[in-house]
Amino acid sequence: MPPNGSSAKLSLEVVKTACSNCNLRELCLPLGLNDQELEKLDEMVASRRRLKRGDHLYHAGQAFDSIYAIRSGFFKTDVLIEDGRDQVTGFQMAGELLGLDGIGSEMHTCNAVALENSEVCVIPFSHLEGLSREIHSLQHHFHKVMSREIVRDHGVMLLLGTMRAEERLATFLLNLSQRFTARGFSPAEFNLRMTREEIGSYLGLKLETVSRAFSRFQEDGLAAVQQKHIRILDTPGLKMLMTHQRG
Repeated sequence: MPPNGSSAKLSLEVVKTACSNCNLRELCLPLGLNDQELEKLDEMVASRRRLKRGDHLYHAGQAFDSIYAIRSGFFKTDVLIEDGRDQVTGFQMAGELLGLDGIGSEMHTCNAVALENSEVCVIPFSHLEGLSREIHSLQHHFHKVMSREIVRDHGVMLLLGTMRAEERLATFLLNLSQRFTARGFSPAEFNLRMTREEIGSYLGLKLETVSRAFSRFQEDGLAAVQQKHIRILDTPGLKMLMTHQRG
């Protein structure tokens, strides 16, 4: 039975997101906005959306109308390649944006899938464009976010083109470590939300190769690995491996 007007309004108020009160605002939004500008940002966020593990936030080919700020949880993006397999193109966590792939063509070019129960803030792109014209620091910040995505894509291409398997995995773990640190979590101990097969897809490695690389890290005292639980034991050692300095 559809909700009546008053309960529908109440539901909307419940899911409204106050950017000014969000503990991710320093990661997600530009610093230094005044109260009036933050109030406008609050109004820009249309709603929150909750997803269960395995749910799609959007599909490739779907019309683009919003970008999504991850409030909690973890996602992967992937594309379907010619042989029918899913190619993982990225992993995204709280404080990062999803949906930027649709800006150019006004259609999403990849799928976004929740790797655990997650919540996103829905930001209609037309609202963001309008507000960016009013708040120049928001426009500048959004350009920085897009630039960061481009740099990350180039980094992955370099990773796949020049590095051996263990170097790729070391780079991947150190990148995750840095991102967890920025969110106030331990840089050395965390749980992987993705499977080894998904890591392999992202890094251009077979599942067996990923497993062998993890085993090598354990043997060399670089990391302790227990299923999806990772404890980095030797960060400098991983960095040396990443920069081809370790044999």
